[in-house]
Amino acid sequence: MTGTAESLAFATRFRAPALVALGGAAAFTALRVRDPHIEGSWGLCPFLWLTGRPCPGCGGLRAVNDLTHGDVAAAVSSNVLVVVLVAVLAVAWIVWVVRTARGVDAPMIRIGARTSWVLVGVVVVFGVVRNLPFGAWLAP
Repeated sequence: MTGTAESLAFATRFRAPALVALGGAAAFTALRVRDPHIEGSWGLCPFLWLTGRPCPGCGGLRAVNDLTHGDVAAAVSSNVLVVVLVAVLAVAWIVWVVRTARGVDAPMIRIGARTSWVLVGVVVVFGVVRNLPFGAWLAP
């Protein structure tokens, strides 16, 4: 009986990390199977369509697809911000799993208001700079 209770506690404790891992794996698989390098395969960016300029997320799907092929240089060339985000989320997930294994009940990432504003600022600055002549190397 104790083994069953322990198994249930283990499954309950690791449910959220497992679901996040499954969601990430599903997204990576979808981007691996349906190549976003083919124009229109994942729709279009409304910002790019309206302005002719890439938004901060433009190239993100291509970057993840390149990561699934192990081509980090091409991924960085498509959208360096998304590559950094994927790396940060991967590390955060690993830390979350380790904490969960040690019995610490904490969310994967906890972001305060100040950090949220900094992240919004980084995304806005990235979006502006990649559309300026000196930041053209950041464009997808």
